[in-house]
Formats: sequence, C-alpha cells, structure tokens
Amino acid sequence: MSFSITSATARDGDIAELVGLRHKHFIITLKAGTKFETHRGILMHDDLIGKPWGSQVFSHMGSPFFLLQPSLADLLTDLPRSTQILYPKDIGFILVTMGIGPGKKVIEAGTGSGSMTIALSYAVSTEGHVFSYELRPDMQNLAKKNLERVGLSARVDFKLRDLQEGCDETDGDAFFLDLPNPFDYIPQVRAALKPGGFVCSLLPTVNQVEQLLVALRRERFAFIEVCEILVRYYKAEPTRLRPTDRMVAHTGYLIFGRRIEPSEDPRGKELTEELGASYINE
Repeated sequence: MSFSITSATARDGDIAELVGLRHKHFIITLKAGTKFETHRGILMHDDLIGKPWGSQVFSHMGSPFFLLQPSLADLLTDLPRSTQILYPKDIGFILVTMGIGPGKKVIEAGTGSGSMTIALSYAVSTEGHVFSYELRPDMQNLAKKNLERVGLSARVDFKLRDLQEGCDETDGDAFFLDLPNPFDYIPQVRAALKPGGFVCSLLPTVNQVEQLLVALRRERFAFIEVCEILVRYYKAEPTRLRPTDRMVAHTGYLIFGRRIEPSEDPRGKELTEELGASYINE
C-alpha cells in the first residue's frame, strides 16, 4: 500500500479517492479482483487499476465518479479514530512554522489515532524520522494500523512510555506535544531537543495555555508565540460568491517556542528576558 504515489496511473495497492455526485467521496485501497460497493452502484477495482488519475469512471448503475489521488487533508479526515484528530488547518501551520521537512528528526508525545504522526512522517520523507511516544497501548495499536495503511510506518518509531521517564533522543529538530498537561513535561522536551529546536503544543483552553507559558519560560524557551487558526470557506459560484453557512473556527490554541542557550554574560540578560526566556522560580 502506498500514499506517496508517483505513477501517472492507479496501481494495485495504491490508495485512491472516488468523488461522486454532491462531492461525496470514498477513500479505498485498490486491490485486484475486489469490488467497491456503494448506494450508487458497484465499481470493480480491476476497472480502476491502470486508469490515469483524474479519469471519470462509472458504477454498474451508470453513476459517475472521478478517480483521484487523495490529498493529505482528505486522508487525515478519513482515518479510523477513537479520539479527536488535529485539523489540516492546524497541521499545515505547525509543519511550516517548525520547519519540518525532509531529513528532520521529529519527536511527538501523545500519538492518539496517528493523524499528526502521518503528517509528520510524510513531511520528513525517507531521509528523516519520527519518534512517537504514547502511554495507552490501544491508541498506539490504532496509530500503527493507520500508519501501515498509508505505507508510512517505516518512518516512525513507536514507543510505549510515560513521557515523565524522558526520551531516548537528545538532538531532535522539533517536538510536538498533544497532551492535556504538556506543562508537566517541558524539562523532558528540552532534554530531547537540540539547541534551537522547536516545540509546539495544541491546547483547547486559556487556563492550560497559561500554565504552559510559565513552564516554557522556566525551562528557558524563547521566541514563544500563541495563536489560533481560523478558516472560512466560500461558495465557489462566480455569480453568488459568499461565505459558506458553516466554518471551522476555534479548534485549539497553538503555542510555539524554541530551545535557546542563554549566556552567563550579564550583557545578554536583557535580550534573554526580551525573548521570553526569563528565569521563573517556583
């Protein structure tokens, strides 16, 4: 199975998206000799394999579908899950802000259903690697299955451990925390990051953000920022362009920071405090 598709045509084992009337879509894994059944008819996988991506295909009832490569956003929102997943709008901003790309070494804590793990492993490509810590065996097993489904499990080391015990890694480029109490683990995060490395967490409430800000300052993180991403879609009709009736608004607060190494030189104290890495005592 593969999500990182390079062929111009659909192949046996590829993940495909079928988009029908009213944009109803289905994501399937193509397998020779099998069929896909929908209320709009049956499509044989053998009839799809070998077709160019973007082709229009028809069920046995004559219902039209387009055969497409799923985007990462489509794939993430279609995952089997037992917890709330991150939205593509947040994931994209996280990847860009933390500079996650090919060759990067990324650590995450709170694997959940694996949506962020998939995005991270896709971004680091074959040259990078992801280390994912999870405390719950059932959640880790689900995430493993989701990563295997999209063919990205080789880029991830899954670790069943309480983050309180620390990480095996000491030179990570970025660390993502998807935990309700990330402020309890900032010393462990700092130890796992290289100097200049990024940390990011997503939290739903202001109270949690306040506690995290204190913890980040105490552990000498700087360039600290808090934001939220709001996305509003528009109806794509040239003669009546207007916002859609519903929008994905607040999903959580994003908190970013970077590990720095403050100088003992008193001349650097003012800059250190300006950057937000002031020393806070208990």
